Amino acid sequence: MAEADAEGASDASDIAEADAEGASDASDIAEADAEGASDASDIAEADADGGSGGSEKAGGERSGWRRPLAKYPRAARIVTVGTTVLAAVLVLFGLLVPNKLERLGFDAFLRIPVEGVLLAALLLALPPKPRRITSYVVGALLGLVTILKFVDMGFYSVMARPFDLVLDWILFENAADWVKESFGRTGEILAVIGVVVLVIALLVLMTLAVARLTEVMVRHRPVATRTTLILGTAWITCVTLGVQFTDVPVAAQTNATIVQNRVDQVQASLHDGQVFAKQASVDAFADTPPDQLLTGLRGKDVLFTFIESYGRTAIDDPAMSQEIDSVLSEGTSGLKSAGFSSRSAWLRSPVTGAGSWLAHSTFLSGLWIKNQQRYRSLTTSDRNTLTKYFQKTSAWDTVGIVPGVRRAWPEGKFFGLDRIYDSEHLGYNGPYFSWTPVPDQFSLGAFERLEHGKKNRKPMMAEIILASSHNPWAPIAKMIDWNDLGDGSVYNQIKKEGKDPKEVWKNPESVRREYRNAIEYSLHSLTQYVEKYGDKNTVLVFLGDHQPVPTVTAGSTSRDVPVAIVAKDPKVLDRISDWGWTDGLKPAKNAPEWRMDTFRDHFMTAYGPNPGSAAPTSTP
Repeated sequence: MAEADAEGASDASDIAEADAEGASDASDIAEADAEGASDASDIAEADADGGSGGSEKAGGERSGWRRPLAKYPRAARIVTVGTTVLAAVLVLFGLLVPNKLERLGFDAFLRIPVEGVLLAALLLALPPKPRRITSYVVGALLGLVTILKFVDMGFYSVMARPFDLVLDWILFENAADWVKESFGRTGEILAVIGVVVLVIALLVLMTLAVARLTEVMVRHRPVATRTTLILGTAWITCVTLGVQFTDVPVAAQTNATIVQNRVDQVQASLHDGQVFAKQASVDAFADTPPDQLLTGLRGKDVLFTFIESYGRTAIDDPAMSQEIDSVLSEGTSGLKSAGFSSRSAWLRSPVTGAGSWLAHSTFLSGLWIKNQQRYRSLTTSDRNTLTKYFQKTSAWDTVGIVPGVRRAWPEGKFFGLDRIYDSEHLGYNGPYFSWTPVPDQFSLGAFERLEHGKKNRKPMMAEIILASSHNPWAPIAKMIDWNDLGDGSVYNQIKKEGKDPKEVWKNPESVRREYRNAIEYSLHSLTQYVEKYGDKNTVLVFLGDHQPVPTVTAGSTSRDVPVAIVAKDPKVLDRISDWGWTDGLKPAKNAPEWRMDTFRDHFMTAYGPNPGSAAPTSTP
């Protein structure tokens, strides 16, 4: 037999060593048949387990992608080895990649995945046909789990929690809207295409990779079996001894933990509807006559104002506390000079990073609205919110200033708002500031022009949602003379002078700096509005809706947001004297911390006919 035969040639009487790459005849079938040589009557993978029989393609004909490389055995070997190595790397990546960006480091991949050990043992033990099917199923599932980890990375980066398989699908639409407003329609399209391509590629490649490694293990069964036993023993030893590498356990069970957590999460989410319905059925004020509601505020204009992403980090973080302290001190002094007093404390939001509407509805409904399912259940119920109780008395006109709303918002009726001004009805003809449709100062100026500044009107209750401090915090509007607001055209030049969000987000420190600047702008807008347009009947309640994204909070797990009440009439603040809140707009570190859902009942009690009947206490 010529030297070329040793590289892949064969005949009917003699099969050279190269048959391990796929060549075969009817009298002798090598283990390599598990790599793909087969015909309609005989599956070669069974031969690798000892079976034989049936007829095969004459002359050792190769199948699939091996055929073009049959004439180039060395190239075929390189491709075969390279494919196997890439498959191993991809599967190892899928088994070990964490679901949080901060854990994504080199040490995360220097571990022994127990799922890989167990699956290798299972695949080696199965008969040929079930083994092939199982390898495809396992590959697809591993691809899905890997995709879930990537989604988790995004959710942890924005909302500091994992993706909810039952309740969070609607948030993808919100994410697409944010990308569109921040980076344009082209950016949105490219992002969607990239996500779709990544999902399909991961599913297909992971499935093929597991199937490829299964073939290799079967061809080298003795080595694969010994390796599996050694790795299994090493994993058990590392678990028993608690072996770690750079504080990361060597014995990994990442995927098993994630899957188990998701099973528990799905069960809890499916059961959550019943739990929420029971909680929503309890309302201490449902049977209170309208003339007995909010009697301590009759004749006052009550403004409930939310400042986007105004979280405790803005006040506590040393990197921004000095500037924010200055703004709050200036605001407190300015309001005091205008005759106003203020008290402040902390509220714990149900969300962090995003999900403002969940925080708004929690504050107003007195229920813990932590997910979209609860929000939908709430807004389709007959629950009375704080704003709806004002409407129910008929003593106030109720108004909504919601510049962040750019589409139909039927929930406005649920919240008891007589008139709603969204981004299209504030008279604004200026530019968007990334996601922010209308700058805060203009929104407040429009409120004064459209509602608050009118003569001979009824007292009003307004829900005002300020949006300028919404992620991505660039470009940021700046304060101008209130008389120069006009139709907003003045902001075209201001936006041009602002920063590019793509440049800002290249550096976490620049993100934190621009977040601080955005909060300063929102606080200036609100305090200066009250100083200029507030009067003896103005009562302002303002708060943050949630903490900013983890890029800004820098590891803080707090969900607290500042809350303050501002009034000129001393009787208003006298009613909350037993709350223990801090004087001024900046809450002390040890100021009371309430869950946000408790505020409604505390407020309703304090400003009802018997304010001392249910003194509020700090809620854990």
